[in-house]
Amino acid sequence: MPIPVNESSIERSLLRDDVFHRLRDAIVDGSFEPGEQLRDLELAQWLGVSRTPVREALLRLAEVGLVVARPGRSTVVGDLDVAGVRDAREVVAGMHAVAVRQAVGRLSEADLDEMRAANARFAAAIRAGDLEAAHRADQELHGVPLRVAGNRAIAAVLEQYTPVLRRAENLRYATRAGLRSIEVHDALIERCAAGDALQASVVTYDTWHTLTDEPRSRPEG
Repeated sequence: MPIPVNESSIERSLLRDDVFHRLRDAIVDGSFEPGEQLRDLELAQWLGVSRTPVREALLRLAEVGLVVARPGRSTVVGDLDVAGVRDAREVVAGMHAVAVRQAVGRLSEADLDEMRAANARFAAAIRAGDLEAAHRADQELHGVPLRVAGNRAIAAVLEQYTPVLRRAENLRYATRAGLRSIEVHDALIERCAAGDALQASVVTYDTWHTLTDEPRSRPEG
C-alpha cells in the first residue's frame, strides 16, 4: 500500500532542529551565561513554540555538555569544562584534518581564493575585536575544504562537537592570542595550494589546538 504523506511530522522535525540551533547559538555566543537557569516555559514563549521541542532541545544540549540537567530541579547553562573542551577539540581537530586530506588535490584556485579572503576577514575581525565576525570568517574558511571533501559523516560529527569549542573560542579570540590563528590559517592555505595533503592535515589539526596551550600528539601520517 502507498506510504501516507505526513507533512506535519516533517515540520515538527524542522522545528526541533531550529529550536535546538537557536538555543545552542544563544549559549555559544554568551547570551545565556554559565550557571543561568533555563526554564522551558520561558524559552518556549521566547521562541514562540510549545514546550515539547524546547525540552527535546535541552536534552540534546545536555548530551554535548552545553547544559546541565538536574532531574526534578532545574536545567542550567553548563560551565566551560576544561576536560569537555579538550575532548571536543580532539574530535573536531581530527575530523577537520581528515576532511582537508580528502579535499587537497580537488581544491580549485577559486576555492583557495575563497579561503584567503575568509582569512583576511578573520584577521580584520580579530583586530577589531568583533568576535561574531571572526567566528563567521573562521567557519567560512574551514567550510571550504569541508564542502569540497563532501563527507557527510564528518559534517554530522562536527555539528555535534564544534559548539563546545566555539564557547572556548569566544575567550580565545578576546585576547591577542587569537592572532596566532591568522598565521596558522595562512600556513594551511599554503599547504593546500602546494597540494601537500599530509602537511595540510597536520596544520589543520594544529589550528584547533591554538585554543589551548596543552601539548598534543599529532595524527599519524
